[in-house]
Amino acid sequence: MSDHIVVLHRWRDRHAHYEKYLDHRTHRVTYVTTELALDSVPGEAAAARTVPATDDLDAVWRAVTELRTHFGVPERVVALNEGDLDTAALVRERLGCAGQTSAALARFRDKLTMNRVTAAAGIPAPAFGDAPDEAAVLSFAEHHGWPVVVKPRRGTASRGVVRLDSEADLPLLRTSPPEPRLVQEFCADPVFHIDGLWTGEELGPWRASRYVNTCVDFTQGEALGSVEVDDPELLGPLGAFTARVSAALGPEPWVFHLEAFVGTSADGSPSIRFLEAGYRVGGAEIPFVWREVHGIDLAGAAAAVQLGRRPELPVPEKWRTGGWLLVPSPVPAPCRVTAWDLPDPPTSDEGPYTAVIPAVGQVVPRLGGYEHVGARFRFRGASSGDVEKAILRTAAQFRLECAPERGVRGARAVCGLDR
Repeated sequence: MSDHIVVLHRWRDRHAHYEKYLDHRTHRVTYVTTELALDSVPGEAAAARTVPATDDLDAVWRAVTELRTHFGVPERVVALNEGDLDTAALVRERLGCAGQTSAALARFRDKLTMNRVTAAAGIPAPAFGDAPDEAAVLSFAEHHGWPVVVKPRRGTASRGVVRLDSEADLPLLRTSPPEPRLVQEFCADPVFHIDGLWTGEELGPWRASRYVNTCVDFTQGEALGSVEVDDPELLGPLGAFTARVSAALGPEPWVFHLEAFVGTSADGSPSIRFLEAGYRVGGAEIPFVWREVHGIDLAGAAAAVQLGRRPELPVPEKWRTGGWLLVPSPVPAPCRVTAWDLPDPPTSDEGPYTAVIPAVGQVVPRLGGYEHVGARFRFRGASSGDVEKAILRTAAQFRLECAPERGVRGARAVCGLDR
């Protein structure tokens, strides 16, 4: 059996601690990465090859082919970022090595397939349908009513999500390149995300969080926050719902990032409806909060699954409460940070315990996702209320100024969160 393992790696920060997941002395661990993420590749790596983007299949395949020449056919291909799951599956198929194939991945990456699988399991969700063209969207809306939401079937980080309030909005679908899309009935209930591990038989450690603002608002220049839920009357139904979804989508072990609409039924009980699920660690600050606040490495569990190992994670007897805040750059990236201000220091009890703010003069690259943004903050506290107050306080106080790289007039961001 080969001892060569390839890792597709795109994070600049330490979202994953690969050196803890793989013994780089007994395995020849090679990395396909980008110039921006090269510095976070472990020093013990056998080799690293850079590509323009880790979701560029042709470039990745050329790099893997070169690495295979030097280190042998890989035994495994590991990819922990959602944007790289498709590439990794295709590379595995070409190599003939073990691991998740494109067919097995489809229920997690194709939102139409995903919704069909969960609907077949009887899991409640807004009405949905395929959206190959404007006529299909119009027909769906005439049956289910306006507004509707149209999104890419294989999108990430709310890319390309469009809300249509009437037939007059259909031309909005022409503003982005054509690709397979899904149309859904609009739901105004708050969106929660639930993160954790499905062991194959039951839930392992998991946490439910409520977004403060929405992911779509973030793509339009608004700050995005998240606070973990500590209400036991809500956590019970959320746990049962999460177990149903996890079992329906993946009877084998998997690390999940699940999103759901959470409202209130006529009898006052929680109303929970499925939105979507990712076969991966949640984005933004989720892997950091889990490690730093809860002492659990979800990325390590995801790596174990892809390496063919059974993930084992502890379940804390008592959970603390975590949260995070993302602030977008005030002008579109790429842009250069010209000034920022946060009156409360990051170590104060009423502020974030960690602040990741680009230095003045640093360029925020145009890469999308939730890592390369204006600023990132992480919080912890004794309760959801305490953490949310800290998030809102930081959002109200933080100021960021950036200037576009091409000499266009700069802008100043006043970070606020709609309530």
